[in-house]
Amino acid sequence: MIQSTPKNNLKTSYSSILSLFLIIAGIALLSACSKSDNNDPQSTACTIKASYKNDSSATQRAQMIAFCNNNGITYTIHPSGILYQITTSGDTTKPDLCTSLTMTYTGKLMTGIQFDKGTITYPLKDLIVGWQIAVPLIGKGGKIKMVIPSSLAYGPNANGSIPANSPLYFEMSID
Repeated sequence: MIQSTPKNNLKTSYSSILSLFLIIAGIALLSACSKSDNNDPQSTACTIKASYKNDSSATQRAQMIAFCNNNGITYTIHPSGILYQITTSGDTTKPDLCTSLTMTYTGKLMTGIQFDKGTITYPLKDLIVGWQIAVPLIGKGGKIKMVIPSSLAYGPNANGSIPANSPLYFEMSID
C-alpha cells in the first residue's frame, strides 16, 4: 500500500497546477490565433463572398435598361445582372463582406417611386446580395448608382412598400 506523505501531496499538487496552467495557456493561444480584426484593412481573414445566380428575366432586364436610359444612367452590366454606374470611385481600398460600413442611400422602384432613404451602418454581409456585389466596386467616399434584379434584392417576397419580384434602383455612397 502506498502511503501519502506531505512530500507526495506537494508533488501531486504542483503537477496538477502545472497541467491546468498548460491546458489554459494552450486554449488561450489557439483562441488568439483564430481571431481577426475585420476593421484592419491589412487583414485577409475575410473569405466570405457574395453568392448569386444571374436569373433576371428578359422582361425584368428590359425594364431595368429602360429605367437607366430614362434616368440618364450610363450603365455597365455586372455578370450578376446588376446594372451600375460608378460616379465617384472613392478610395482605392475596397470593402469586403466582413467590413462594417456607413452608407447613405436612396432606394426607388422602377416606377421612380422612392421607397426608402437614409444613412445606415452595417456589415456588408448583412445587406441584400445586390449590395454585397455592387458596393465593393467603390471605396470610402465613392458613389454608385445601381439597378438590382429582384433575385438579388427581395426576390418573390414583398418587403414593406416593395412589391414581390421588383428590381430596385439605389443611389448610394460610402461615408
